[in-house]
Amino acid sequence: MREMIRDAMTESSTEKVVLERSYRATLQELWDLWTTREGFESWWAPEGFRTHVRAFDACAGGELRYDMIAVSPEVLAVMKELGLPASHLERARFSVFRPLEQLVLRLTIDFVPGIEPYESTIVVDFLPSGEWSRMVVTLLPMHDEAFTTMAGQGMASQLGNIDALLLGREQPAIEPT
Repeated sequence: MREMIRDAMTESSTEKVVLERSYRATLQELWDLWTTREGFESWWAPEGFRTHVRAFDACAGGELRYDMIAVSPEVLAVMKELGLPASHLERARFSVFRPLEQLVLRLTIDFVPGIEPYESTIVVDFLPSGEWSRMVVTLLPMHDEAFTTMAGQGMASQLGNIDALLLGREQPAIEPT
């Protein structure tokens, strides 16, 4: 299955991370996964984490607040080694909200010891492709190469949750290459 999914992840923090998926799904189905509380909670957590949404206002300028909670022993150990809490409140806002076309999330990164808070940007483009829908997720560089790489790996893991949700349907979800 993974070989059927195209991901282009960069190695340098000066480069953006781009992940692309194609599904036999409507743009509305993909859009709803990003723009509804239920949809967001169903997939927005990399392996070893879960998400609990506290506030969700899906519109331009709208607020998103959620707890990202480490749940697996392996992830808990890594978080401890990095000096990061096992659970933390994350805040974001929808800075661009063009239904069924594009959204831009600006996440506040304020949980990294020794790093001043800053915003991390995720751009999501939704594109029709016949009876398929494409989703292109672009992560802009973070404060250093390690966190940019980790964010790309985390997003790839999270998108794997969408893959699993859509593959659970009767029809194949991922467009063959």
